[in-house]
Amino acid sequence: MCSDIMIGTWAWGTGYNGSRMIFGSRTDPAVLSKTFEKAVGLGLKNWDTAAVYGMGSCEQLLGRLMQGREDIFISTKFFPAKKFKSGELTKSFEDSMKRLGRKHADIFWIHTPNNLNDNLKEALPLMNDGRIRSVGISNVSMTHIKQAEKYLAENGQKLGAVQNHFSLLRNDQQPIIDYCNSHGIRYYAYMVLEQGALSGKYSAKHHFPVFSMRNLAFPKSKFIRIERLLAVLRKTAEAHSIDPSQVPVLWAISKGAVPIVGITKPEHAEKLAAALKVTLTAEETDELTEEAGKTGIRQQGSWEPQ
Repeated sequence: MCSDIMIGTWAWGTGYNGSRMIFGSRTDPAVLSKTFEKAVGLGLKNWDTAAVYGMGSCEQLLGRLMQGREDIFISTKFFPAKKFKSGELTKSFEDSMKRLGRKHADIFWIHTPNNLNDNLKEALPLMNDGRIRSVGISNVSMTHIKQAEKYLAENGQKLGAVQNHFSLLRNDQQPIIDYCNSHGIRYYAYMVLEQGALSGKYSAKHHFPVFSMRNLAFPKSKFIRIERLLAVLRKTAEAHSIDPSQVPVLWAISKGAVPIVGITKPEHAEKLAAALKVTLTAEETDELTEEAGKTGIRQQGSWEPQ
């Protein structure tokens, strides 16, 4: 089951677009090191990062932690500008590999569909020589997926993966998930816990840090609207003797997605590994879906397409 999960590291970066700015809390490199070792020891060897997570600081940290570990599956991302500039993807890839201490990326993502064909064209030489083992696209529609498939097929390559926002509170991706799974494309779901809103740790009385981007995206008023959903998460967790934070992860797996789950402490890795031994029943999955629908919430990041 560990192959059906990816560890996310957005909260591992520092500075701009890092842990303090986005999540409202700082991370301790020593604790993150222990988290990495614990997770890998439990078989959680698929890791996801991006050049923009802490503007390179996350990749640098992972690079140090992965040193000498060729068994780690690593994916990272290039964030394209709105206006295409030749050479930017290649430079981003090379800079990421230097920070990560790798010669290749298992998945290299085009973080947004800006100038999609132009960026795929620039990625082709890196794919052809094996430095990009699989190319992925993120924050995309079905139209973008078919566009990428067509372009790559015409050039002797294949789209390997799609990464979109998918959770109990962003449950409009099933047609894309089903399409990907039927076309040999792995679908990765990010923000399955809505940056902690669905973890069970927070509530209307104890919500996100005020000075954080996630508080702007999910204020106290939304926690009031998901109280019943959080109760169902707790009930489902108790039935399987797991932590409530793991139920949304199992729900995403039941829908055919590969969840990307952020962890920052060794105990997070332990909870995740324990939960991956569990499979939700169809009745539990349906109840969670129904209760989430009653909230009327459709979460969307400012960076996402409509």
